Amino acid sequence: MTLQKRDSPAPDAATEYLQAAIEHTVGGLSLRVDFALSAPWTVLWGPSGAGKTSLLRVLGGLTRPERGRVVFHGRTLLETASGTWVSAAERAIGFVTQRPTLFPHMDVTANVAFALSGLSRGSISHRVGQMLELFHAADLARRSPADLSGGELQRVALARALAPEPRMLLLDEPFTGLDADLKLSILEPLTAWLAQRNIPALYVSHDIAEAFQTAPDVIVMDRGQIQAHGPARVVLASRREQLLRQLGEA
Repeated sequence: MTLQKRDSPAPDAATEYLQAAIEHTVGGLSLRVDFALSAPWTVLWGPSGAGKTSLLRVLGGLTRPERGRVVFHGRTLLETASGTWVSAAERAIGFVTQRPTLFPHMDVTANVAFALSGLSRGSISHRVGQMLELFHAADLARRSPADLSGGELQRVALARALAPEPRMLLLDEPFTGLDADLKLSILEPLTAWLAQRNIPALYVSHDIAEAFQTAPDVIVMDRGQIQAHGPARVVLASRREQLLRQLGEA
């Protein structure tokens, strides 16, 4: 794969905010991808082991690949050829995983406030309150992570990820195991908040119905490679028809 420089996109790609070309081997998986993102909400869809989490870790600055280049809003975050590497803390990219990693020795308020050290005390208090209200978690402010349910932990993790107002949000199946109503109660305020601030999201899922419901754009991954990238109704059409046939036969 040729790692192309794409800082100056073609006129028809003017809305691209992220370009990435990555080669990396982890375990038995060989990750080989080259793509650009322009949609406000993109679903990264594929079976377990397809490389979705590995890709998010590279974009978020948690994994340094063997070869690659990542450009975000015109800023080169990674370029192995030149040795360029911007740390995760400096990328302004939020990351929420399946298993929330809150600080166990801090209460909810302190967890959400952790990344807001550059603000005044009053501004921090106001921002934390806003984030907890957004995810209906204000009543959890003084609770310990050990006392929270799975759904409560995810709501707090999202509040913490959004508190610094990142320029992009990476979501690695954060709603796995939550019932449909709870998932919807989190997704609705999340997508509205991101849209108001023009913050794009890349959302990992292996649920085809969820991909159709939430995404204008879908990237289909399998075995470390991108199989298709485009509108859900196009790239997932054959899989949707297959699922409907299976449901009809059940």
